[in-house]
Amino acid sequence: MEYKTDKTFRETELKALFESVHWLSANYSERLVKAIANSDTVISAWDGERLVGLVNALDDGELTAYVHYLLVHPAYQKSGVGTELMTRIKKKYEGYLALVLTAEAQEVVAFYETLGFRAMNGATPMLLQTL
Repeated sequence: MEYKTDKTFRETELKALFESVHWLSANYSERLVKAIANSDTVISAWDGERLVGLVNALDDGELTAYVHYLLVHPAYQKSGVGTELMTRIKKKYEGYLALVLTAEAQEVVAFYETLGFRAMNGATPMLLQTL
């Protein structure tokens, strides 16, 4: 497995990865390319020429970073790719006061807990969806 920090992707690469995990963002692949390019940090996992995983973060440059996407192609899940991507993003933001993420499915909460994340007491994730 090779890990890269380049933020340049072909639309087809991102679309295939996002479709593999059934994420709505795959339907907006042209915009997704721009969104990833505009992220503060992107780390991707490659099996040869195949994009198999990706994590990105948005940050304020000093105190707080938000992990927006973490996705691993189903054929590569439970093989350590997600853990390695998160280990690398945690290292990048190790001096920050907070690294925040939203677990959108209950079944991934245990995974994030193994990496040291905890539910925020009294916090409720909120969303204003415009599409």
